[in-house]
Amino acid sequence: GKATIPGPLIELNEGDTLHIDFENNCDVDVSLHPHGVDYDIANDGTRMSRSHVEPGGTRTYTWRTHAPGRRKDGTWQQGSAGYWHYHDHVVGTDHGTGGIRKGLYGPVVVRRKGDILPDKQFTIVFNDMSINNKPGAESPNFEATVGDRVEIIMITHGEFYHTFHMHGHRWADNRTGLLTGPDDPSRVIDNKITGPADSFGFQVIAGERGGAGAWM
Repeated sequence: GKATIPGPLIELNEGDTLHIDFENNCDVDVSLHPHGVDYDIANDGTRMSRSHVEPGGTRTYTWRTHAPGRRKDGTWQQGSAGYWHYHDHVVGTDHGTGGIRKGLYGPVVVRRKGDILPDKQFTIVFNDMSINNKPGAESPNFEATVGDRVEIIMITHGEFYHTFHMHGHRWADNRTGLLTGPDDPSRVIDNKITGPADSFGFQVIAGERGGAGAWM
């Protein structure tokens, strides 16, 4: 399909295994490195682990996910559910910051059984002074209808820290952005500080309290 920035959204459920057939049509080495999911060193997507792909080459990357549960020692292991991302890790430098600056990245959502699904999804990536690699007035607009359940996937790249503030809407500062009930201790926020390589997400009901409008 047509290339996009960010790249395609990858969605999994806890317990899924995903095999990605990766073909490099670029004239430089590239790779695929994930956050938040399970993988071994052969699927790390770095030059150090020799898991990158040369021009014209192909490779299958394997990612796994798991549900929460107890380890053998009795401690609790969190599941894979959350809002994550993937990116190149070799273009430009051995660390791959050149590929990230050029837009070689995309969102990953891992869901837990019973999670509520959204009506619309928007991925927003802060990359120093751009949003989704578009500067200033060229940055994208995101449209929804009042009453839509909207899922925001927020990713930060580059070197700067940012404040993500969504006018007219609030969400719970937890895994889903939703309160589980009247006794849920999660803070309700409309502002969150985010730094390099951070990702988070949440759901809101578009215009639930403020109605229609051109919200920032």
